[in-house]
Amino acid sequence: MSEVERRSIDSDLAFHSAPTLLGVKCANLISFDMCEGTIAEYLHEFADKLSENGLAAIQLCECRKRTLVYIYNVKMLTAWLSMPKVRQFLSEYGYTCDMSLEQKLRRLSCRISCGSFPHEIGAFLGYPVEDIRGFISNGGKNCLLCGYWKVYENAEKARQTFKTYDRCRSILFDRLKIGLDLFQAISKEENI
Repeated sequence: MSEVERRSIDSDLAFHSAPTLLGVKCANLISFDMCEGTIAEYLHEFADKLSENGLAAIQLCECRKRTLVYIYNVKMLTAWLSMPKVRQFLSEYGYTCDMSLEQKLRRLSCRISCGSFPHEIGAFLGYPVEDIRGFISNGGKNCLLCGYWKVYENAEKARQTFKTYDRCRSILFDRLKIGLDLFQAISKEENI
């Protein structure tokens, strides 16, 4: 993998998953417009660095020239998915309490098809269950606020969350601009 490809992936990850990379959000999903092999090489090369930061990444799906990568904070995602409201919601889609995190992610991967996402993906991205249900019942319309997700309840809380996510993105891009690679940038301590 070339340095240009590596920097491009660093930049895409920083833009699309800064809150997760900085420990503020449980997970993000990123679509890359490059071959699966390049992304797989990047993720393999940096698996240890990801795990040192409590992170993991998997390829959820690959179709044509797009590769979907799911990056997550293992502890945060495990805690989020074990919350009663989230567990109940996911049970409606066949996810059981006795499934491991890896089994749940495999099931999610199997349910994703090119250009289509199952509704429960919002739960795996840390979206409030009320907003996921609102999205489903309104067919994606009539939201109170549209940002990192479509908000159907508690718009003010979501607005504050969106500001925090924007701040994460700004912090990572500032760090990349001074020449740090992504893993140096996420390892650097700073309050968000």
